[in-house]
Amino acid sequence: MAPNASARGLRSRPEGWPVGSFNSYAEAQGAVDMLSDNGFPVNELTIVGVDLMEVERVTGRLTWGRVLMGGAASGAWLGTFIGLLMGLFQEAWLAPLIAGILLGVIFGIIMAAVPYAASAGRRDFTSQTQIVAGRYDVLCKPDHAVEARDAIARAVNSGELRIGENQRAQDKR
Repeated sequence: MAPNASARGLRSRPEGWPVGSFNSYAEAQGAVDMLSDNGFPVNELTIVGVDLMEVERVTGRLTWGRVLMGGAASGAWLGTFIGLLMGLFQEAWLAPLIAGILLGVIFGIIMAAVPYAASAGRRDFTSQTQIVAGRYDVLCKPDHAVEARDAIARAVNSGELRIGENQRAQDKR
């Protein structure tokens, strides 16, 4: 990467020495929080997710009924908002509100039905996608790395910092 990459806003690789490795982000965050509580200069630390993977959790089945109801509900909310805005500029606010809701429902159903029909049954499920890491490393600038590593090890051994059982087994090896 170019020397001035950070100055230009480009992403740069994290730097530092590994001072702890954890199974979850919560554990890595707990280690940094513990160091912060003990007065460590935490601006020298970086939490890095390693072995990234994209996880798509299937949350349910997608049917025409769910598609149409979801589109209607989404459209109704948008129509309510637009109807209320239109009603602000008129004495009778109820008519624009009702018109907005009805038009929103129709528009929402169409906007949901067209893409679903175009998919021709190739994606009949709903899901949520997220990026997760296999482990989380805490890196520290070299000047304070030994101090950070030792503080994390003391906290783990004393029970002040709780980490998963799998991590404890790895640490004993």
